[in-house]
Amino acid sequence: MLMKHTVQNPGNSTAVFLIGHEPAGYADRFPGLTFVCIYDFDWNSCLSPWPAERVFRKGEDFSGNADAFLAEVQNVIAETECRERWIAGYSLAGLFALYACQKTDLFRACASVSGSLWYPGWMDYLKENPVHAGAVYLSVGDKEKNTKNPVMAKVEENTGAAAEIIGAYAESVFELNPGGHFGPSDERIMKGLRWLMQVRNPEQTT
Repeated sequence: MLMKHTVQNPGNSTAVFLIGHEPAGYADRFPGLTFVCIYDFDWNSCLSPWPAERVFRKGEDFSGNADAFLAEVQNVIAETECRERWIAGYSLAGLFALYACQKTDLFRACASVSGSLWYPGWMDYLKENPVHAGAVYLSVGDKEKNTKNPVMAKVEENTGAAAEIIGAYAESVFELNPGGHFGPSDERIMKGLRWLMQVRNPEQTT
């Protein structure tokens, strides 16, 4: 399965596996974290947990190859030296981050930022398949629910409900960011990472 990955700030005790984002300013902003950026892959195929019909008329169907992609991510994890692993993603990568934490106990923390929690069937799956991470950050833009797409319009409601479900057994927070889905994704992810640092590593807060 085609993908690229880049490691920044190697050697730290905590590694963040950032799904779907190319290296940006993360390493400079968080020198105490190792970043493993995994990118350049087919989102609709690699990040969807099971097949589902397209949500846009001119879009593509979701082929549901997240399990195969997760196996590739685990190969990258095996190459990374660290004591604790986190996973983070935006949009469909945010959904995959949570799904990865349901399928494996490798990650101690998760940031699902503007995650595609509208995905058909995922909320029912969450009720039967808990997230294994001990700390989970969830956020969406406060205008994302205003989309005319009836499936995607459920994103804020579903994300809030997911925070309540996960909060029953793990430390979890749900935040609203100003704006729609296509906002400053890097800034929103960094906001989630700061919260995770407060929960997991208070002395390293940036």
